[in-house]
Amino acid sequence: MPKRGKKKEEDGVLPEKAVADVLCLQETKCSEKQLPAEIRDLAEYPHKYWACSDDKEGYSGVALISKVKPLDVKYGIGEEEHDKEGRVITAEFPSYFLVTAYVPNAGRGLVRLEYRQRWDVSFRSYLQGLASRKPLILCGDLNVAHEEIDLKNPKGNKKNAGFTPEERAGFTKLLEAGFIDTFRHFYPDTAYAYTFWTYMMNARAKNVGWRLDYFLVSKDLLEGVCDSKIRSTALGSDHCPITLYVAI
Repeated sequence: MPKRGKKKEEDGVLPEKAVADVLCLQETKCSEKQLPAEIRDLAEYPHKYWACSDDKEGYSGVALISKVKPLDVKYGIGEEEHDKEGRVITAEFPSYFLVTAYVPNAGRGLVRLEYRQRWDVSFRSYLQGLASRKPLILCGDLNVAHEEIDLKNPKGNKKNAGFTPEERAGFTKLLEAGFIDTFRHFYPDTAYAYTFWTYMMNARAKNVGWRLDYFLVSKDLLEGVCDSKIRSTALGSDHCPITLYVAI
């Protein structure tokens, strides 16, 4: 999440010298004690914060890695039902909050859709509470493609996790609560812009994907946002990185 002002790139490649001030990671599936040495000893980012599932090893998890020490760091959203899976870290900096989140998937057969709807209500309330105190940035795998433009096959996925009417309505309510989808703010009509591709059926090579990963900001921070990019050429996962340029 560099804060150097706007830079233009070609093919979605991060400029060589543009190094993020903060890295947010989702679905880490790893506790801090299991981290490889090259991550634990990453000198450029001395402040590292990890959350993982209380019940399932190798499940869920988020991390926040920063060059600058936050004023405060909080794990979870303050509700036991939602906090046992290690899905949220909030870092408070002098002029803003930064939240990294891995939102629950509704699951195959929508077995967790009802839970996901409860999560959406609680998480939205949590974010609104933070945003009432100072500007907020949310970075996360939000596990929803909001509009038909946000996935390759909308007609065939309306009953599948990530594109149900209930999940999409939850995201709409988040926007109505005063948060801005930064990518769509800058690129409202850009199609085929995805952040996730299943490993099956050569989906990534065919760009059969979903936009599931977002930077949302509270309205009072929007003026400082310079750009919001999808790094679709960066390999190594079934998701790709996204980058927010913001002057704070």
